[in-house]
Amino acid sequence: MAETATVTVELPDGETRRIEADAGAVLRDVLLDTGVSPHGRYARRLNCGGRGLCATCGVRVADPPDPDHWHDDLADRFGYPRLSCQLRVFDGMAVRVLDKRMWGTRAAGDADDGER
Repeated sequence: MAETATVTVELPDGETRRIEADAGAVLRDVLLDTGVSPHGRYARRLNCGGRGLCATCGVRVADPPDPDHWHDDLADRFGYPRLSCQLRVFDGMAVRVLDKRMWGTRAAGDADDGER
């Protein structure tokens, strides 16, 4: 039996959800399975399908794990959202789904960082 992890998800409208998922599952898949799209509104239908190529599934992660994908390494280094398709769920994970048109922007102060 797989270990269960609790993920706290803050949605763009400010609503917060707690999701139970298998520890180690791909965050993008967990979000989509629960009806939460990590993609911007223009990329919900046209995206790379979780291959880490289109950069449209970015989320902000509180206390993110060390990056193990080239895009997440650059995102972590320069303050861009991390790709949910390249993150594995762990217990206590907290993520913020962004209101963005496509990819998102760098974190300036993260209060109202201009994500659209």
